[in-house]
Amino acid sequence: MNSYDLIVVGSGPAGRRAAVQAAKLNKTVLVIEKGRRVGGVSVHTGTIPSKTLRETALNLTGWRERGFYGRSYRVKQEITAEDLRRRMLITLDHEVEVLEHQFSRNRVSHMRGEARFIDAHTLEVEKTDGDIVRVLGTSILLAVGTRPYRPEHIPFDGDAVIDSDEILEIKHVPRSLAVIGAGVIGIEYATIFSTLDTAVTVIETRDTMLDFIDKEIVEDFAYQLRDRNMKLVFGQGIESVTRDESGRCRITLKNGRTIASEMVLFAAGRVGATDSLNLEAAGLEADNRGRIKVNPDTFQTDVSNIYAAGDVVGFPSLASTSMEQGRIAARHAVGAPASDPPNYFPYGIYAVPEISTCGLTEEEVQQRGIPYECGIAHFRETSRGHIMGLESGMLKMIFSLKTRRLLGVHIVGEGATELIHIGQAVLNLKGTVEYFVDNTFNYPTLAEAYKISGLDAWNRMGELQKAKKEKD
Repeated sequence: MNSYDLIVVGSGPAGRRAAVQAAKLNKTVLVIEKGRRVGGVSVHTGTIPSKTLRETALNLTGWRERGFYGRSYRVKQEITAEDLRRRMLITLDHEVEVLEHQFSRNRVSHMRGEARFIDAHTLEVEKTDGDIVRVLGTSILLAVGTRPYRPEHIPFDGDAVIDSDEILEIKHVPRSLAVIGAGVIGIEYATIFSTLDTAVTVIETRDTMLDFIDKEIVEDFAYQLRDRNMKLVFGQGIESVTRDESGRCRITLKNGRTIASEMVLFAAGRVGATDSLNLEAAGLEADNRGRIKVNPDTFQTDVSNIYAAGDVVGFPSLASTSMEQGRIAARHAVGAPASDPPNYFPYGIYAVPEISTCGLTEEEVQQRGIPYECGIAHFRETSRGHIMGLESGMLKMIFSLKTRRLLGVHIVGEGATELIHIGQAVLNLKGTVEYFVDNTFNYPTLAEAYKISGLDAWNRMGELQKAKKEKD
C-alpha cells in the first residue's frame, strides 16, 4: 500500500493549491479525482465555464456597446448554444492543460477514481478502470466541492427543467427562462441569459436577494435588472413545476400565481459531495447539506489529521478563498508555519452587471454602532465611463468618523471585480480617506471613481466636523 505525506481528495481550487503547496515543501502528495479530467467543479461546471459563458454572451451580443448604438445592437444576430459552448471548451482545455503541467513539474501524483475512508489514515479508491487500491496518508485533505441541490419535487429532465451543471449542455438558447433561486449562481445565469434577449423571470422564496451584499448596492442592481425588463418575484414558495402538452414549463407558486416559460433553471443551493466518502469510518460527519465543520484558522476537522477546504466547508464558497484555504490547510497538515487568513477578502459576483464587495456593509457598520460616513461615485461621472458608454454603475466606500479608516468598499457595474482590489489593499493596510484624496489615479480610468468617492466622503466628513465645532 503506497503511503503519502498528504492525500488530497479533489482537484478544484482548494485541492490543486494544497497539493502544489505541499509538493513545494518537498512532501509526497497524491491527488485523487473522480472526474474525467482534473480541475474539479471550478474548471468543468462552475467558475470557469460560467464566466466564459458570460464573456462570450457579452461579446457576441455587443452588450458593452449598446450604450452608444442602442439596445437592438448585436454583433451576431443569431446566437446558438454551440456559439456559446465553443469558446468555453477552448478555455476548459487550456485550464486542464495548465493544471496537469503544474502537477507534473511539482511531482504531484494523480489518480482517477472515487475515494472512501477505511479509517482516518486509509482511503480505498475505485479507479476508473475498475481496479480497487488502498492508499495511506499521514494527512488527508478533503476538497471534494459541491454539486447542485436537486429536491425530489422538482422534475429534472436534463432538457427543459435543469440544474446549474446541466445549463452548460443546453441544445438551444431559450426564448424564455425561469430561474428558481436568487443566490449568486441563479443571478449570474439569469443576467447572462437576459443579455441574450431571453425573457427571464427570477423566483426567490426569501423577500430579498444577495443578503450579504450592501443593501444600497443590491437596490441599484435590482433597478438595473428591472430596467431591462427582467421579472423579479420575491417571497414566494414553489408549489409545483410541470410541463404541459406543448412542452412548456409551468411553475405554480404557493400564492396561486402561475409562471410559464420555455425552460426552468433550478439554482436554489448546492450540497457537499461527501455522501460517498464513508466519513463515519474516519470519525467524521457532515451536516444536512453535506458540509464539513472545520477550524476556520487551520481548516482542521474534528479528526486531527484530516482537513477540509473549499466549497465543502461552506461560505464564502469562492474559488479565490478556496485556493487560500487549501494552501493554509496544506501547510498546517505537513507541519509548516502558515499565516492567518487575511481580514478582508473580495467577493465577486459575475452577473451583468458585476458586483464586488470587500469589508463591512453599511448595515454591519450600523449594527456595530460605529459612527461613519459614505462616499459615492457613479461611473457616468468619470470620463472613462463616458468613453465606454456607461449609463450605470456605482462605487461606494464607508469610512469611520473616529479613525477615518476605510471600513468597506462596494461596487456594482462594469469591471467591479477588477476594481475591488484597490479597496481591498487599502482595507488590509488600514488606510484612511486621505489615501483616496491625496493620491493620483490614471486618467481616464474607472478607478478614478475611487477619487470621486473619497472626495465625496471627505467633504461630508468635513461638514460634520464643522457642524460639531459650531455646536460646541
